[in-house]
Amino acid sequence: MELFSNIVKKIHLYVGLSCGIIASISGLTGSMYVWQPEITAALNPKLLRVDSINNISEEALLKTTLALYENQRDSVAKIFLPYREQQTISVTYLDGKTLYYHPENGMVLGYKSNSISFFEYLLNIHRTLGIPGFGKYIVGGSAVLFFLFLLTSGLLLWWKKYKFNFKKGTKIKWKRKRIDYDVHKTLGILFFLPLIIMAFSGAYFTYNTYYKGGFKWIDGFIVDTWTKEKIMVIGTLNTRQILENPTKNYSLRAIYFPKDSDEVYQFRYIKNRSIVPGLRETRELKLDHDGNVISDASFDKSPLSEKIAAQMYPIHIGEIAGSFGRVLVFISGFVPVILFITGLRFYYFRKYDRKNGHRP
Repeated sequence: MELFSNIVKKIHLYVGLSCGIIASISGLTGSMYVWQPEITAALNPKLLRVDSINNISEEALLKTTLALYENQRDSVAKIFLPYREQQTISVTYLDGKTLYYHPENGMVLGYKSNSISFFEYLLNIHRTLGIPGFGKYIVGGSAVLFFLFLLTSGLLLWWKKYKFNFKKGTKIKWKRKRIDYDVHKTLGILFFLPLIIMAFSGAYFTYNTYYKGGFKWIDGFIVDTWTKEKIMVIGTLNTRQILENPTKNYSLRAIYFPKDSDEVYQFRYIKNRSIVPGLRETRELKLDHDGNVISDASFDKSPLSEKIAAQMYPIHIGEIAGSFGRVLVFISGFVPVILFITGLRFYYFRKYDRKNGHRP
């Protein structure tokens, strides 16, 4: 038993030293990004806000989008319709520039601001550390180590010592000369659940293929009726037809145009254009260059495994639980850096004490 305990301590120490700093960066950037919709909307009211947006019909939104596309189709890379904090239409061009337009009359509102670009850069740091190519694997790998080994080993160590005295295991003695250990073990156990959920859902964005493969096991235990309800589209479609015929259950939020012959047209839909608690319901339609439908996947016609996968983002950022969830994620994002600092200090001073036989 003592050997097992020592192994767990070593795992906790070395994994903490190796991935703790990455988890700290991910936590801090994630906390800042939680309030991105409110902050960017407040800083960019002329670009992102529209008076009486609720009075603008879906048909009017799509009509404006179609006019913008047909006037500039050869230079358009992406079009984003109102969603979350953005109540306007934005068009990203092949040269990389992004312009914002009024959703009803199509008037130009301006170029993408520095504050909007800042949060895009912040998200890039959060997901890849700003390192092209393999940066996402560093972040995703550290997230896997964080929830598989660091948090679980910490839980085992806490349980071994405090399983019969929960109160002592969550108490911080503020008058102690060094409270690093108390802060470390208390925050670790109190935030264990939100941190493990955040780390698990965060790793999805790097290893989504493996996650989806794992989730598919769930479908094997459920009666397979969804395949009979898949949407079947006969013939071909084009951008004009899609924009002239709004769907009943979903709202178009983004169009991605192919840059070369290997890419496809992607039309992404969302159930609600604003941020709401609950499940994230989406639809994605893909067309080839000839307008043939490659796939048409929607939340209500998908197997349970894909419905679960669709919730990784709202779970990760806390939106699935509304304002409470977002606040909890915001606070939890600061915990990894506190755990890293207190754990490092506790390790250093313990080594110092053992070496010198006393506290400095």
